[in-house]
Amino acid sequence: MINKKIYFLSDFHLGTPSKEESKERELRVVRWLDSIKSDAGEVYLLGDIFDFWFEYKHVVPKGYLHLLGKLAELRNLGIPIYFFTGNHDMWMFTYLEEELGIPIYHNPISKSIYGKEFYIGHGDGLGPKQEGFKLLRRIFHNKAFHWFFKRFNPNFSFAIADFWSRSSRGSKPSNPTFLGIENEWLVAYCEMKCKIAPHDFFVFGHRHLAIDHTLSDGKTRYINTGEWLKTNSYAVFDGEKMEIGFFENDNGVIYG
Repeated sequence: MINKKIYFLSDFHLGTPSKEESKERELRVVRWLDSIKSDAGEVYLLGDIFDFWFEYKHVVPKGYLHLLGKLAELRNLGIPIYFFTGNHDMWMFTYLEEELGIPIYHNPISKSIYGKEFYIGHGDGLGPKQEGFKLLRRIFHNKAFHWFFKRFNPNFSFAIADFWSRSSRGSKPSNPTFLGIENEWLVAYCEMKCKIAPHDFFVFGHRHLAIDHTLSDGKTRYINTGEWLKTNSYAVFDGEKMEIGFFENDNGVIYG
């Protein structure tokens, strides 16, 4: 029996840097989702899918109907989809779960897939030299901060958050630099975590680089799914092989 494939992807940053570029990127993602729906067993969205997202009780950001419609189609086909919040869409709460049956995860999880152990998340705030980022993450995840932010009119609060999001390095369609294995903080995190809780694969986004690196134990692999601002990269696992692929891009580079 041939296993259905498990797909991982992240960092669409829909909403930036312009409405036109975002719509073009959204339609590209939709084309990819359409191309994999016949063989997909599960789809993992690993954060920063939206460059900004915040949910009020009766208000969510407008737009993204092409993506949301395609996700609804995949769910109607019985394909499980899992959403991990990133540092740009951390305020995703219950909307996708209530409307589409897509569970939301705010922290990494361990999961067994086809007999292999995966550690899956966005990747923000992990590893050394992230103290400032970790502090901001704690503030933005604080329920009191959520309550305070919801007191503002959505037009005002969305404008503030959009300004903050666009000011963040992660929202800019720049060219991220591979720091070398010894300086990649997620590699350091995976090495540390693997000693405490061994896994077969660590799968993250956040770095905006497609990375496939075997850890020092010679068997565990750290996979970074890259981004869709330019390279359109994703990871796919068929029960035996774990690979990084590129969509509508013949010049993708895999680091590691």
